[in-house]
Amino acid sequence: MRNDEVVTDEHPAAHGPGAADEELMRALYREHAGPLFGFVLHLVAGDRQRAEDVVQETLVRAWRNIHRLDPQAGSLRPWLVTVARRIVIDDHRSAAARPHEVDASVLEQLPAEDEIDRALRMMTVADALADLSPAHREIIVETYLKGRTAKEAAAVLGIPAGTVRSRVFYALRSLRLALEERGVTS
Repeated sequence: MRNDEVVTDEHPAAHGPGAADEELMRALYREHAGPLFGFVLHLVAGDRQRAEDVVQETLVRAWRNIHRLDPQAGSLRPWLVTVARRIVIDDHRSAAARPHEVDASVLEQLPAEDEIDRALRMMTVADALADLSPAHREIIVETYLKGRTAKEAAAVLGIPAGTVRSRVFYALRSLRLALEERGVTS
């Protein structure tokens, strides 16, 4: 258990603060909020919003423990400063433990490959391959689509390697013409 948090069996809000408790909180705010804000502002490197949040959280913790605070026991400022400092430290530690957040807007500006364009290109190539003679289509499939060398394609097709090279040349020329007929120029 930390010094700034007191565990109680019941929460003050369960029975509601009395008029004396409310006046004590008003007095705490009037007397300590300004100096506490200045102290916290220094701790959070000038972040006014964060400083306001920490002061508010500190005063909420004081309210939760109001039944334990003794206004006659001297200044409560050291206790409030300790609570505020620990809130800042805890926030810093929890932020350091989380992975760094990245702005997603940068990702929206990156060009993404359009799958529709890729699918249309594949359909166009398949259509153009259908226009080739069976021998030319077979040689393109073996060498380009299956990635076989001329020697490997020759063994699979049962033809000489020189014939494979010659058919690849003429098959590519026929494929280029079939693609140009479909509007593909590069």
